[in-house]
Amino acid sequence: MDGGTSEDKQTGLCLALEVAKKRPLSTCCESILDYQAVMDAIYTRGWVIVDDFLTAAEVDALKACLPDAWRPAGIGRDALHQDNRAIRRDQIHWLEPSLGAPVADYLARMEALRLAANRMLMLGLFDYEAHFARYRSGDFYATHRDAFAGRSNRRLTSVFYLNNDWQPQAGGVLRMYDDDEQFLMDVSPRGGRLVLFLSEEFPHEVLPANQERYSIAGWFRVNGSGNGRLDPPR
Repeated sequence: MDGGTSEDKQTGLCLALEVAKKRPLSTCCESILDYQAVMDAIYTRGWVIVDDFLTAAEVDALKACLPDAWRPAGIGRDALHQDNRAIRRDQIHWLEPSLGAPVADYLARMEALRLAANRMLMLGLFDYEAHFARYRSGDFYATHRDAFAGRSNRRLTSVFYLNNDWQPQAGGVLRMYDDDEQFLMDVSPRGGRLVLFLSEEFPHEVLPANQERYSIAGWFRVNGSGNGRLDPPR
């Protein structure tokens, strides 16, 4: 949903989130989030957008944890991993609590979401992995799915945006399609916004921006180990 135009047309599709502002960011999971409403939305339509998941100050604190070292993002895992700049041009750095208290707090919030999804939707989510993503001016990620039915352990995708004061003319929207690959909506990457969607069901792409664009992309996964096979590393 982009700026104040298509967002206005999508009235009621975003869930409001009240954030506790009296505690420091290092205090774990102080957001007042209506987990039931979030999970109901995922159950009924497969996606949800939560605005103001974190305050602008908390977004800035997370952004202060951005690393100096980045690596080009690839496609696929293990032996299937490849770099293909015709498909994606972003750079990534995997999240670890050691990156700072704001990152540890964010991961704790995702853990709370994982537990809520398992309790309310019985998704059997086993863990969560995430990375910072940096899109420089002109970078993009072509249309893709985060998972394919029966072929991936990713079940629920999260995208959180770190771009305070983002303007519609900056571009860089997340364009989502339905399971039939028909246009669904554009989501502006404005700071504090959290997007959740079922990984198998929604093809999506990141359109080029004309300024740097930062986010945290993550995936709630089921345990893919079994029959002598270990769950593959990221």
